[in-house]
Parts: sequence; structure tokens; C-alpha cells
Amino acid sequence: MRRAEKAERIRDILDQHYPAVDVPLEHRDPFTLLVAVLLSAQTTDKKVNQVTPSLFARASTPAEMAALEVGEIHHLIREIGLANQKAKALRGLSEILLAEHGGEVPRSFEQLEALPGVGHKTASVVMVQAFGEPAFPVDTHIHRLAQRWGLTKDGATVKRTEGDLKKVFPEATWGKVHLQIIYFGRQHCPALYHDLDACPICSWAATEKRKREEARADRRLRKR
Repeated sequence: MRRAEKAERIRDILDQHYPAVDVPLEHRDPFTLLVAVLLSAQTTDKKVNQVTPSLFARASTPAEMAALEVGEIHHLIREIGLANQKAKALRGLSEILLAEHGGEVPRSFEQLEALPGVGHKTASVVMVQAFGEPAFPVDTHIHRLAQRWGLTKDGATVKRTEGDLKKVFPEATWGKVHLQIIYFGRQHCPALYHDLDACPICSWAATEKRKREEARADRRLRKR
């Protein structure tokens, strides 16, 4: 089956499971989305959603965030992984938004990725979810499943995976599909101890190479 045909069938199944999807990170506007996505690196969305209410009660705008000391930001997000590094990034990017962008989140990949702590994935989430600009953010779930399903080359880089997914899914669906794959990966497609044959997508989409490799990996883990 060609990748485009496989992607179309996968999208049909994802639409059946998740006809409507929302960003799993609680936010109010582009700035709070930017903050939440930055905080989510190496941290679960659940933990971010537990921390951000207190943070946003103190600072929900660039001006309010820039007015806080790094130590206070760190205290508010201390349960988040890499809290010290992220606190410095939040203070720094807020100052830049005030000084260079009139206190607004820019609608530009180049300008977003120039902000402290903001990488391509974070910028992609903000661009597509906050501004409706075409982008296909690739997180660990998407990167893993794209390879498992043969939508990208096995062992591909994140950049290669993003490019391949953009080729096989219609541009107008990128914002929805990337969220659908995240939810599907979390709820139906774990990395380990996954029954591929019982999965509504893996049962027919997983590559033979992936099936063999994952079966061997599972057997090794079960012997421990």
C-alpha cells in the first residue's frame, strides 16, 4: 500500500476515534499556549496542567511574566522537569516579546524559534494551534508511530518525519491530525507491550520489520 493511501485510511480511523480534538494543554491565548508548550518538554501534559493555573494567576501576559524574578517563576513551576532552565527561558522570552514584538507572540517560525527555550516543535504548535498557520508538530508519539506505521523511513530524523507526514496528509488537516495521533498513541499505541494485531491501525499498517523488532524487544523485556 502506498504511503498516501495508508495515510488516508489512518485518517479515517483517527476521525472515527477522535472526531473533535482539543490541545491537551490548558491555555487562554497564544502567550499562555506558548508557555504551556515550553513547559511540556520532558514533562507530561497532566503535570503542566497542574502547575499552570498558579503560574497564570501570577503572570498570564508577557508584561506580568517579565516582572517576576526568575526565582519566583521557578518556585511556581518547581514540579516541572528542567524547572530552573525553563524559568529563565520564560523570563527571557517575555522580555523579548515586550522589547521586540509589542508584547505579542509573533506569527513567524523564525521569530518564535529565536525566543529562549522555543524549538521548532514548540513553534509549530503555536503556529498551527494559536494562529491556524500550516504546521505539523512532531512529538515523540508522532515520531514513533510514523515509523511504526511506515509513513516515514525507519530510523528517520524528526525533521524527515515532519516532511514525510506533510506530504501524505492534506495541509488543511495538519493541526487536527497531529493531535489525533498524539491521543491515539497515548490511549491505544504504547511503545512497549503493545498487541499490534489487536490495534485498529497497527494491525494492518505496521511494517513487517517493525513487527519483528518490537516482538523481539517485548520478549527480551518479559524475560527480565
